[in-house]
Amino acid sequence: MDLPPVGLGTMGIDDPDAVATALSVGYRHLDTARIYDNEAVVGDGLAAGLTAVDLDRGDVTVATKLWIDDLRGEAVAPAARESAERLGVDAIDLLYVHRPRGDYDPETTLPALDRLVEEGLVRNVGVSNFELADLDRAVEVLGRPPAAHQTELHPLFYRPELLDHAREHGYPVVAYSPLAGGRVREVDAVTEVADAHGTTPEAVAIAWAAAKEPVVTIPKASSEAHLRANLAAADLDLTDAEVAAIDAVEREEELFPE
Repeated sequence: MDLPPVGLGTMGIDDPDAVATALSVGYRHLDTARIYDNEAVVGDGLAAGLTAVDLDRGDVTVATKLWIDDLRGEAVAPAARESAERLGVDAIDLLYVHRPRGDYDPETTLPALDRLVEEGLVRNVGVSNFELADLDRAVEVLGRPPAAHQTELHPLFYRPELLDHAREHGYPVVAYSPLAGGRVREVDAVTEVADAHGTTPEAVAIAWAAAKEPVVTIPKASSEAHLRANLAAADLDLTDAEVAAIDAVEREEELFPE
């Protein structure tokens, strides 16, 4: 998929105005999930934003995820239809397996998702929080790579082997929590680069992730100022040495472990 460098992560957003504002300032990728319990909020914000900015529905990628109890073969289609209804869309642009846990079985879950593509309810099938073995099995069962792999990625938690797999198979990596829940402000390598550029640690964290092909980011923001700042951060050019300095951070802090 051709996804923009910065999209909007919506976990915790409960006001449609934040989503509409994101579209008004230039966001074209909205990410939610059934477990966030805000698909209707995102849908209302999408509808308002499309009208306010005079956008076509096709201009915006709308992504959601099936939770681990939605992944039985016979449960996939009803769950996806409920999500589409809450989002107010005829088709979900990108539907992820949220985690390969619970009722997930690649032999039944992935074919059920593929049938939704054939029906037109879903345009692309993605995966989220997969390990390398899970990714390889998905490629084998689908007969193609996933449309995208969403995974936690920020200066305190970085798994280059997942990016290598994406490069090898030609799909984007969607980085969630790229600001590490605000903890990037505590990372010396990040703050030093921010000082050198006269910008914020948050902007550097997004730019660092965006520098890693094929990574796109979905930071959460709700105020117009933060929405604009995150969107602009992808245009910040870091030197190879600056990227390498952040790569070398030894501390690991996974925010959303299994």
